[in-house]
Amino acid sequence: MSEQKDQNETVETEVGKEEENAVSEQPENVEENTQETVENEASAENNNVEAETGSDENSESEKADSETEENSETEEATDANAETESEIEEHLGNLGKQDATVLLIKKAKHIVHDAEAQMEACKLLLSDDLKEFEDAKASLKNGGMDESEALLDALGYTKEDEEEVPEEEMVVFEAKEEVPPVYIRDVSSGKFTAFLLALVFGAATLSGLVYMATEKLGITLDLSKIPTEETCNRILSWFASLVDMNEPMVGGAMLAVVVLLVMWIVYSIRVSIRATSNLEFAKEQLKKAEEYASRKGTCKDEMDKVDAHIKDAVETMKTYEVIFHEQKGKLKRIQHIEQSGKETAEYHEKSLKEMEDTYDLLKTIKDFLNTPMSEEGKLSGKSTLFLYRAKNRLEKMIDRLY
Repeated sequence: MSEQKDQNETVETEVGKEEENAVSEQPENVEENTQETVENEASAENNNVEAETGSDENSESEKADSETEENSETEEATDANAETESEIEEHLGNLGKQDATVLLIKKAKHIVHDAEAQMEACKLLLSDDLKEFEDAKASLKNGGMDESEALLDALGYTKEDEEEVPEEEMVVFEAKEEVPPVYIRDVSSGKFTAFLLALVFGAATLSGLVYMATEKLGITLDLSKIPTEETCNRILSWFASLVDMNEPMVGGAMLAVVVLLVMWIVYSIRVSIRATSNLEFAKEQLKKAEEYASRKGTCKDEMDKVDAHIKDAVETMKTYEVIFHEQKGKLKRIQHIEQSGKETAEYHEKSLKEMEDTYDLLKTIKDFLNTPMSEEGKLSGKSTLFLYRAKNRLEKMIDRLY
């Protein structure tokens, strides 16, 4: 028993020593864990800073890359245009002047036709947009705007220092045609006039040669009648004698060859001169067509802006119509419940807020509707500003509702 008791005491003593050692080691472990946590947090912060710095550097590098890409695209477009022009010049160099002239005239006509077709499509689209705008405007007025304005008048709500601007009939948008039309004229080859001119020079050459032969032979021709066969043979034989022959046929062949050669030279010179002038004229026509297309493209860009502006305005008016429909019901409730029939009715603070919001909406959208969209054939900056204000006021109203 005594031995068992001594063993138990020994075990208890060892357990107590282990517990004391564990307690003494615990603060050290806590301190080590705390230090490790602090180090981890510091390293995490450093990583975050490095990540933010890296992201900033990445964003800057992305911006730089985008700018570089844009510059490269611009340079590529310029190079492409230069290559296209050089290819056209090279292609024209492989053609004759007349063929090149015909090709340039066709190209100029095609450019003008495409520019006018695009403008007509834009005008048609703009016409549809204006019709949609007028329909949306009429729907807005009938869908709650006019009735809301009438209810505000019935409730006696007005703001000081506000003048009523009468609504006038106006043209919403009027395109101004600033580009005069360009007419591409066809060119003639000049072959017919060259042929007539060759005939004249051929006849003059024939007359001169015959006159020279008669002078050499001492013959006087009677121009009032046709020369005899003997006279013709003597003249032709003289031409044959120039090559030591005495055959009239040879002289006639020589005379015909000389006359035809003169006619061919005159014809060729005339056609060549006309072809050169036609080519220069065709180049001028192509240049005018490209300038015309460029100016028409500017007008098309303006119409595209107006198209986007009208579409934005239509969507805004549709939202205004929904809001006015809701405000109309609120004003009717205020009129039915709070208006006592007296001229100076006292309304609840929330009711006054609703009336103020409705009044501000009315004023903002009416300022836009009463402003023409066009200014010297272009989109009016004032109309753009009023549309922005109308959208901004609408967003504030929607934010208040939600």
